[in-house]
Amino acid sequence: MITEHDGSSLATRITNRMTPAVIRAVRARAEATGGCLQPVHLTGYRTITDTTGRILDHTAGTVYAPCGNRRETVCPACSDRYAADAFHLIRAGMTGGKTIPETVADKPRLFVTLTAPSFGAVHGRRTTRTGRRIPCTCGEHHHEADPRVGTALDPEHYDYPGAVLWQGHAGELWHAFTVRLRREIATAAGIRAGDFADHARLSYAKVAEYQRRGLIHFHAVIRLDGPEGSHDPAPTWADNALMEHAVRAAVENTRVTRTLTIDGVTGEHVFRWGGQVDVRPIRPAHATEPDDGQITDRALAGYIAKYATKGTSTGEVPDRPIRSERAIDALDVHPHHRRMITTAWTLGANDGLAYLRKWAHMLGFRGHFLTKSQRYSITFTAIRGDRRTHQHLATLDSTGATPDTVLVVNHWKYTGNGYGHHEDREIAEAIYEGKRLQRKEKLVA
Repeated sequence: MITEHDGSSLATRITNRMTPAVIRAVRARAEATGGCLQPVHLTGYRTITDTTGRILDHTAGTVYAPCGNRRETVCPACSDRYAADAFHLIRAGMTGGKTIPETVADKPRLFVTLTAPSFGAVHGRRTTRTGRRIPCTCGEHHHEADPRVGTALDPEHYDYPGAVLWQGHAGELWHAFTVRLRREIATAAGIRAGDFADHARLSYAKVAEYQRRGLIHFHAVIRLDGPEGSHDPAPTWADNALMEHAVRAAVENTRVTRTLTIDGVTGEHVFRWGGQVDVRPIRPAHATEPDDGQITDRALAGYIAKYATKGTSTGEVPDRPIRSERAIDALDVHPHHRRMITTAWTLGANDGLAYLRKWAHMLGFRGHFLTKSQRYSITFTAIRGDRRTHQHLATLDSTGATPDTVLVVNHWKYTGNGYGHHEDREIAEAIYEGKRLQRKEKLVA
C-alpha cells in the first residue's frame, strides 16, 4: 500500500475526494483538455461582444489548456493527439487530402530506412536465413524483452565517443543525404545537377527512432514531384526504379566531415550511414497487383505516426535535460545508455561540442523527431489552426453569433500547470484511459 507523508493511504485520499462535485469538476477539466495529465493553467478573461457593444459571453477565472507534450511517459493524451496529427500530415503527403491533391499517390514514392554504422559488437537476437534461432555472440539466447539486447558486448572496447558524435551529427548527415540524392537523381535522369530544380522537386517526411543500442535511425517517405511541388506532375522519366537506384547511390556516397578538437587533440571526423539500408516502393492502398515487398500508403501513414511519438517516449532516454554530472548517477536507465549520456556530457566540455551537454539526455541526438520538406504536405500549424477555428466557431454558435458580427477579446496569462492534488491526476488518468478504450472499441467495431 502506498502511504502519504501524513500517514494516510493513497486509496483513502482518493476516496475522500470522490465526491460528486469534485468528480464533476475534474471530469470537466479532463474533457476540456482531452484528458491531458499536465494541463496548463491560464488565468484571465475572454469577452465576446457584438457590433453594438453588447456582451454576448464573458468567461473569467482560470481555464485549462492541453500541455501539448509529445512524450507518452509525460502525457499520453497529448501524445495521442500529436500522433493523430502526424498521421494526417504524413498520409496527406502520400494519398492527398487537406489541400494536397490525390494525384500524389501516382507519383514515384519510396519508404526508406537509414541506420547508424557499427561502433562495436552488441548483444542481439540472431536467426538463420531459414528462421532458426541461433545464440548471440555471448553464447546465450536472448528473449525479446531482454534489456541486454542492443547493448555493448564489451563496454570497454565499444566506441562510445564515436557513437555519440555520430548521433550529434545525424541531422547534418540527413541534410547531406538529401542534397546528394538530388544530384544522384539528376545523374540517373541524364540532366545537370544544377538544373534539377527546373525539372523536379524532392519532397519527403521523416521520423527518427531509437534502436535498442541507443542510436537513431530514420524512416522516411520520399516522393518526387514536378518543380512546383505536390500539385505539379512528376517528370515523365521518373519512376520507383530510378528513385531506388538514386537513394542507394546517395547513401553510399554521403559524407559529413568535421574537424573537431577533443581533449586538446584536433582531428578530422567523417560521419556516414550504416550498411543496413531498406528501400521499399510505396503502392496505393487500392492497388490489386502483387506487392513484391511493397508497402501500402495507408498502412505506412499509421506506422510512421506511431514512431513520431515512440521516438520521444523510448525507455532508453530520460524525459528531461541533464543539469549536472551528479544527476546522471540517479537516472534509471541501462548502464549502456548511461555510458552514452556520460560520454555526451564529457564531450560537451570541449569547444564546439557544448551542445552535447544540452542533448545528453537524448544520447546526443539534437534533431527533431518528425520533419518534412516544405512542399511535402500541410503543416502541424495548419492542422492545429483548423482545430482552433472549429472550437472558436462552436463557441460563437452557442451564442448565436458569427465571426463577422462579433469582437472577441482574450486576455490570459500562464499561472501554472498540472493538478493541485495527486488524486485529481489519478481521476483524470482514469477518465483518459476510459476515452482511449472507447476509441479502440469503435475501431474494432
